[in-house]
Amino acid sequence: MYKDKGMIKGEQTENIEQKQKKAANECTKEKSGEKTENIDAIYIHIPFCTKKCGYCDFCTFINMSHEYEKYVQALIEEIKLHPPYKYDTVYFGGGTPSLFSYSQIYRIMENLNIKEGGEVTLEMNPEGMSRTKLEKLKKIGINRLSIGTQSFQDSLLKSLGREHTGEDAERIFKEARDAGFNNISIDLMFSIPDQTMEDLKRDLNKLIELSPENISVYSLIWEEGTVFWSKLQKGHLKETDEDFEAEMYEYIIDFLKENGYIHYEISNFSKKGLSGKHNTKYWKNKEFIGVGLSAASYYNQRRYSNTRIFSKYYESIRKKEHPIDESTLEIIDSEEKGKLEKMLGLRLIHEGIEYAPDNVIETLLSKGLIEKVILEGSPRIRLSRRGILLANEVFMEFI
Repeated sequence: MYKDKGMIKGEQTENIEQKQKKAANECTKEKSGEKTENIDAIYIHIPFCTKKCGYCDFCTFINMSHEYEKYVQALIEEIKLHPPYKYDTVYFGGGTPSLFSYSQIYRIMENLNIKEGGEVTLEMNPEGMSRTKLEKLKKIGINRLSIGTQSFQDSLLKSLGREHTGEDAERIFKEARDAGFNNISIDLMFSIPDQTMEDLKRDLNKLIELSPENISVYSLIWEEGTVFWSKLQKGHLKETDEDFEAEMYEYIIDFLKENGYIHYEISNFSKKGLSGKHNTKYWKNKEFIGVGLSAASYYNQRRYSNTRIFSKYYESIRKKEHPIDESTLEIIDSEEKGKLEKMLGLRLIHEGIEYAPDNVIETLLSKGLIEKVILEGSPRIRLSRRGILLANEVFMEFI
C-alpha cells in the first residue's frame, strides 16, 4: 500500500562540503543581483499550534502566542532578502496559520508582489475560527482555504488528538462559504486505528454533501518520535492491516470519481479545473521559495530547508542572511533534476510525464506499474491503477 511520505530524495552525487560551497556561491550571486530566474511560488511556514497532535512530526510549537509578532516581522525581513518576484501562488502552511490575526497575515501579504488572480491559500483548523475573521481574511486577499478536518467522526477525532468536533468542521466550512470562499480544500485522513469502513463511508458521504473544490486524502503515517509511534512500540496502538488500508484507499478513489471528482494527484481529488495550483508546481518540479522556520525551498538549483531553531533563525535574519540549515543543502544537477521530474511528475495521475524510453521506464512498463497513453497527440506515461497502490516501488526505481 502506498504511503504518501512526500518527496523522495535521490542519491547525492557530491559530498556535503562541496554542496555547501556551491550553495554559498549561489547565495552570493543572488545578493549581488546576478540571479534573474523568475520564481512565482512562495511557501510561508507558520510553526505555531494550540496543541501537538499525536501523529504529527512537523516543525510546530504550542503555547507561543507571545512569539507571533516577532516572528511576523522576521518573516517580512526574510521575504525582503529575496528579489521582488511576482508570485502566482502563495501558500500559508503550518502549523496553524489561522492562529495569526488577519492584520498579521495582511502585513505579510503587503510585502509580497502577488499577480492579479493569483492563488493565495491559508491552512486552518476548524476550531478558533469565526465568520467575522473569515470575512476579513477574504477581504485582505486570501482566496483559498485548506481545512484540516481529518474526519467528521468525533471518536476518531478524539483518538487523533484533534481539538475540534465533526460539527465544528461542518460549521466552519459553511461559514467559509457564507464569507465568500469558493475554493476550499478539505483534508481527510484514513487508516486511523480502529477506523471501520463504515466510518470512512460516513466521512466520504459528508464530504460529498459539503462539496469542497479539493479533497486531500492521506493515510496515517507512523512517524518515529511522535506520540503515536511511542504508543505503537508499547502496544497501546495497532497499525491498520495493509490489505484493509489498500481496500480503503481504492474505495476512496472509486467513490470520489463516481461523485464527480478528478483524481489528479496521488493524494488529491478536485472538481474539474480546480486542482491546487501551488502544490501542482511542486509536482511539476518548479522552483519555489520557502520562508519561515524549517521551510523548504527549491531555488537556484538547490534544495534546502531553513533552520528549525528560533534563535538561529532570528540571528540570521538580523544579519540579513538566509537562515538555511546547511546540512539539508542539495545541489540539483541535470541528472538529479531528471530523476525528480519523473518521480514528482508521476504523482500526477492523469497527465503523468512525457514518454522518453529508458531502462527504468521500460522495466516499470513491463511490470504493469505504469502505462503509456496519448494525451493531446503526445505519448505520455502515468501510473497504472496497480502503480498507484505501489507508488513507492515506482519512485524507488529512480533513486
